[in-house]
This record gives sequence, C-alpha cells and structure tokens, in this order.
Amino acid sequence: MSTILLVEDDADIREIERDYLKREGYVVREAGDGQEALDQFADSAIDLVVLDLNLPVLDGVSVCRAIRRSSGIPIIMVTAKTSEIDELLGLEVGADDYVKKPFSPKVLVARVRALLKRPELKGAEKKITHGDLVIDLDSRSAVKHGQNLNLTATQFNMLYLMVSSPGKVFTREDLIERGYGKDLPPDIFDRTIDSHIKNIRKVLEDKPDKPKYLLTVRGHGYKFMTA
Repeated sequence: MSTILLVEDDADIREIERDYLKREGYVVREAGDGQEALDQFADSAIDLVVLDLNLPVLDGVSVCRAIRRSSGIPIIMVTAKTSEIDELLGLEVGADDYVKKPFSPKVLVARVRALLKRPELKGAEKKITHGDLVIDLDSRSAVKHGQNLNLTATQFNMLYLMVSSPGKVFTREDLIERGYGKDLPPDIFDRTIDSHIKNIRKVLEDKPDKPKYLLTVRGHGYKFMTA
C-alpha cells in the first residue's frame, strides 16, 4: 500500500486527516514543520505528500521546491485561501494539486486516490521517440538530449498523452483526465492545467516563450508537434 507523508502543523487537524487516510489503507508518515517533512522524505519511501502551505521552520513552498529537485512524486498543497492558490500557480512551485481549507477529509482521500491511480494506458506504446526526445512509460521518464526532464507525475501523464498523438488537439478536460485519472478532483480549474503546461515547456523547450513542441491552440487546448 502507498505511503503518504502528511505535513500539517496543527496536531488536531493532522490527526483527523491521518485517521481517514489510514482507514483507506494508506501508510501515513507525519511531520509538524517543514524541516521535519524533508527529514521524513529523505528517510522513508514516500509515494505522495500532503503539504500545508503555512508551516513553521520551512514553509510549504520551500519544502515543495526541495522535494521537486529530486523527485516527481505527487504533491497536494493545502492552503487557507483561494488567493493563495492563485499565487502558488503563479510561482509554479511544482505541486500537482491544490486544496483549500476547510475541506472534508473525504475530499482529501479522494484527491490522494486520484493522484495515486495512474490513468488507463491500455494499448499505449511503452517507449516513444521523437528526434532527441524519448518518453518511456515503464520507467516513467522523459529524456531530451540525454538529460532527464524533471516532471511531476501529473505532468508526465499529460505529456505522454500528447506525445502519443502528435498533431492532435487535447482540451483541458482531456488533460485533466489523463493527469489525474477518472476519479477527478471536483474543482481542478483551467489555471492549474495551464500552470502544468508552462512547467512542462520550461524543461521541454529550448525557448519556453517560443515553443516548437507544445503548442497552444487558442480556444481549444494544446497539441504536441514534432520538431
């Protein structure tokens, strides 16, 4: 069963969230501040992180960025205000999903389940090569010029979908389903998808502001084009 790192400085809230996750069969590791979170992450095999934004010692943004330097595992960022979600999307800290407090623990469990459940890939090619870009489904890796692209789990799913069908336009709804699976979070919104696309371009494109691979089709969505 998957191991969840639950990072929340409020012990009462953390206890409730922990109990719901354990009830679903997840193994839960806990941290009450940002530094403890990084220590736990370094010492344990973690499959997903639930990360509060406002933490003592190190804030959630710093923790998320530190994890992203070495791992693409799913991260759910928990914030107190919708405006903070907008700010985080602008900062592009690398979270896969965002949840606003207060929320039902059942909602958290659903978000965790959605991110840990890989989208259906029946009949998909195991390895796709376009020029110097290689996408490997088995290793969940994307490599360009021999260098591994630092993608989150959600971003890998989205890129794999588009690379599998060059020239096809995918709507944001298509990308949400591939990125998060069919157990969809109820309030994933367009800016979240746009933020993921922007982050993919940062590592995929030679000039992210002038993309040649991942193109916007205004009013419709995005498509992958071979260079």
